[in-house]
Order: sequence, then C-alpha cells, then structure tokens
Amino acid sequence: MSADTKTPLDHVNATLNQLKEMRHYSKNYVEQLTAQWLLFDGELSKLKQAERIEELMTRQGELYDALEAEIAELEEVAVSLQPVAEDAAGTVH
Repeated sequence: MSADTKTPLDHVNATLNQLKEMRHYSKNYVEQLTAQWLLFDGELSKLKQAERIEELMTRQGELYDALEAEIAELEEVAVSLQPVAEDAAGTVH
C-alpha cells in the first residue's frame, strides 16, 4: 500500500505503533538510568553530578507519561475511525 492510498486509520495506527515503540524504549531507559543512579548515587553526589542525573531521570519520566497520554488519545481516535460494520441484511452495527 503506497502512502497515497493510506487511510486516516492507517496513519493513526502507524503513529500508534511508533509511539508504543518509543514508550517501550523510554521505559527501558528509565529503568537503566535508575539502576545506575542507585549504584552511583554516593559517588555522583561527591562529584556534584547527582542533581544533573536526577533532572534527566525526571525528564525521561515526563516523556514516558506524555507518551502514555498520547497513546491513549490516539487509541480513541483509532476506534472512532473504524469502519461501521453491516450484517448480511444491511443493518449497521
């Protein structure tokens, strides 16, 4: 299917897939950064780097939350774009 023949639902679903992939990686990065933070918090504090890392963790968490919200919103849009089903008698469901 070429880009010209994609429906709005196709575009929403493609975007949803990309956002879900970003969410997956974002979660993994937050977990990795947190693990590093826990291992080196004392050393980072001594080097006066703890605050900078904490800020990155906060920003990464905010990105994850924003991705969650956008995914939920686009999933609602995708549902609204689903074609209306008809039965054999032509009744719309």
